[in-house]
Amino acid sequence: MEEMMKQMNDYAIQSEAVCRKNDFIAPCLYEEFGVNRGLRDESGKGVLTGLTKISRIVSSRIQNGEKVPCDGELWYRGYRVEQLIGDLGQEQLGFEKIAYLLLMGEMPSEEEEERFRKMIGSCRTLPTNFTRDVIMKAPSEDIMNSMTRSILTLASYDKKAKDISVSNSIRQCILLISEFPLLAVYAYHAYNHYEKNESMYIHNPDPSLSTAENLLLMLRPDKKYTAVEAKVLDTALILHMEHGGGNNSTFTTRVVTSSGSDTYSTIAAAMSSLKGPKHGGANIKVMDMMDNIREHVKDYSDQEEIAAYLAKILDKQAFDKKGLIYGMGHAVYTLSDPRERVFKKYVEELAEEKDRERDLQLYENIEIIAPKLIAERRNTVKGVSPNVDFYSGFVYDMLGIPRELYTAIFAVARVVGWSAHRIEELICTDKIIRPAYMSVMEEKETC
Repeated sequence: MEEMMKQMNDYAIQSEAVCRKNDFIAPCLYEEFGVNRGLRDESGKGVLTGLTKISRIVSSRIQNGEKVPCDGELWYRGYRVEQLIGDLGQEQLGFEKIAYLLLMGEMPSEEEEERFRKMIGSCRTLPTNFTRDVIMKAPSEDIMNSMTRSILTLASYDKKAKDISVSNSIRQCILLISEFPLLAVYAYHAYNHYEKNESMYIHNPDPSLSTAENLLLMLRPDKKYTAVEAKVLDTALILHMEHGGGNNSTFTTRVVTSSGSDTYSTIAAAMSSLKGPKHGGANIKVMDMMDNIREHVKDYSDQEEIAAYLAKILDKQAFDKKGLIYGMGHAVYTLSDPRERVFKKYVEELAEEKDRERDLQLYENIEIIAPKLIAERRNTVKGVSPNVDFYSGFVYDMLGIPRELYTAIFAVARVVGWSAHRIEELICTDKIIRPAYMSVMEEKETC
């Protein structure tokens, strides 16, 4: 077997040059034929491919006939996300309430909210022996892969797995929203035990607790957490729950749904999209970068020292030598990311509770310095500001969440948005999404 794998590896390496020669398409051809690479125009704006009532992203306004950048806005079902989180107050945890809003399209009454919370709580379980027979059988450092395998396996336990009626799809989506925290945390515990030789413990979730509380309860050996910790994590989940139909994993959800595929396969496809480092893995890259900065910056209050090292990163002389300051800038937002603005005050509260004010100072100084440096070196007209990923990794770190789980926690939140878009796609269209590709191959004669 080892010899065969070596031969296959050698063959693949030798074949790469052939594929690169025959698959290369000159960039000038995209411009010549008016093809928008990545479904985005030259300014980075996404090509309009659909309509949705679920959410809206605002990054500019029209003033005197001209498009002018503005502070970013994120709307869920007609409500600004700042308003939704603000209305919850300092104590109420709102993941389930906002999940209902996104799924059903309207704000729940107190009775509807309570019923939905109880349903999520009662569904927060897995089939008999599923944890042992599926999750623990093949532990992996890649928690997203483990979760995706579990999602597809759950279809085997559903007698109506292939039924794509709207009502059945709603049922399946609610089940997956309930089960995702278990799939994530248990997959990590299996990896942590079998691959890292750490202690094994599997805590059952408490149906009376929220999603955020159960994540902390199941993750920690003593099951304990503070009210501030639960509130900050709950807020993070709400902010990551949905972000328009055009992001890669949500678009994947709609593409696979349009083919007539089942809910489990659709959500598994979305998971495969989200795990990409260009999408859901961004906050891990921020954390790796921050580790590197801490190694080379001694005084977190010295903006000149910080600026000098950030300049090295931008000049491809430091960190991963890609020339990027991760967590800065966004494909849509320019002046500000509304999620980062909302999140910031919760980050400050948690940093105070955890005695991490010094680390927060470093983040805040980078937030001030980086946009200026990027603007100077890139000579770009598009504004640069911190995005939500800049602080989310820091929050997860303060909560003691291991990095292997960062993208999985993102998925625990985003499965709500995927579910809402799946339902909308099922209701609104029966057409398969099929964009066109222009062939530029050369015709050849056989010998």
